[in-house]
Amino acid sequence: MSEEPLPPSDQPTKTEASSVAARHQDLEVKDAQIIFNTVWNKLEEKYGRTRLHFPQELILLGGAPGAGKGTNTPFIQEVRGLTAEPIVVSSLLDTPEMRAIKDAGGMVGDTEVISILFERLLSPDYQDGAILDGFPRTFVQVECMKLLYHKMLQLRAEFFNTEYRASFRQPLIHIMMLFIDEKESVARQLKRGREIIEHNEEVERTGIGEPKEYRATDSDPKAAQRRYRVFKEATYDALQSLKEVFHYHFINAQGTLAEVRQNIIKELQYQSSLELDPRTFDSLHRLPIAKKIVEHARQQLVRRLDQYEMESTEQFHRVIDFIEDKIMPIVRHHAITGSAHINSEDPTLDDPHSMAMLIDIFSERGYHASVDLHKIEIPEEFDLQTGQIRCRMKKVWRIQIRFKGSEIRRGS
Repeated sequence: MSEEPLPPSDQPTKTEASSVAARHQDLEVKDAQIIFNTVWNKLEEKYGRTRLHFPQELILLGGAPGAGKGTNTPFIQEVRGLTAEPIVVSSLLDTPEMRAIKDAGGMVGDTEVISILFERLLSPDYQDGAILDGFPRTFVQVECMKLLYHKMLQLRAEFFNTEYRASFRQPLIHIMMLFIDEKESVARQLKRGREIIEHNEEVERTGIGEPKEYRATDSDPKAAQRRYRVFKEATYDALQSLKEVFHYHFINAQGTLAEVRQNIIKELQYQSSLELDPRTFDSLHRLPIAKKIVEHARQQLVRRLDQYEMESTEQFHRVIDFIEDKIMPIVRHHAITGSAHINSEDPTLDDPHSMAMLIDIFSERGYHASVDLHKIEIPEEFDLQTGQIRCRMKKVWRIQIRFKGSEIRRGS
């Protein structure tokens, strides 16, 4: 017998539903605080505050089923210079301690996950950084991650002017999301299932190699769809909620392996404001970063060249003629090496404005030019009565032009 709908007056309104959701979230925040404090107090009691050295860098790695987390993790480690093995949370839950809990009829909940993970992070192997594969996955775990970050900042401030300062560095936390759409995820899961079955059959037939773990979901399209949707509703949303707190990298993992790795490199480019201690960053921020200078350099170059043409036409054309007649023949002669050195005494370069024009002209044409003035005293007359030597000052402009040379291959 089907349940009859509530009368309109008894159905919850949108406002009431939002209020219920907010209260539920408040309860989860409180649960997270209780769990975190319980775990933290045990760690502090066991190790002492001065030995709670968590990794300086944490990469929270999430990804859709089939997105290539396992394939790309070694590459991410290489890019970030991390040497310690990634911490796969699902593997942590298969340790003897966790199996003992399960065998005793208990459940491995957020408290156990947080406890064993935080303890692992205190290992000296992870002092420079760690990749967390599969964490956080729940709202409570998300809140515990925030609380850990604030504790790390608190410890850094506490010990900044003490002998323990070097052990409490500015924490850096990245969130990396390898994302593919549902259709691609299901296709990759089923492909992986077929490849594992073929591999395991070959191992059984030949006795060579080790069988791979096979999951029934890798051969069931509906199960593969469910895995993807669980990821979207749980892990994806959990990591998304941390975007406002930590640096978030959304990696398009839909393409080829080479394309995905280019996306990873692009996303993990150096971020000084994130990686440096705030005090260090404050000391350096007066100096412009290269990217900001380059953004406007082209426009400024075009503006200067137009000004040369309009306001210093005769001088500008003398410099162009000098380049065409005296420099370009030598540059062409060094087309293979991509580097030409020219010494010149031409008076065209006596004017510093002409040297600026020369450098700008080469920059506009795609070369890198530098000019250095070398002064040489040449004896011209010797006074027999006084013994003095009168010298003439010889000016030699040493010009270096660099560009992409010819890529010639000999043989095969």
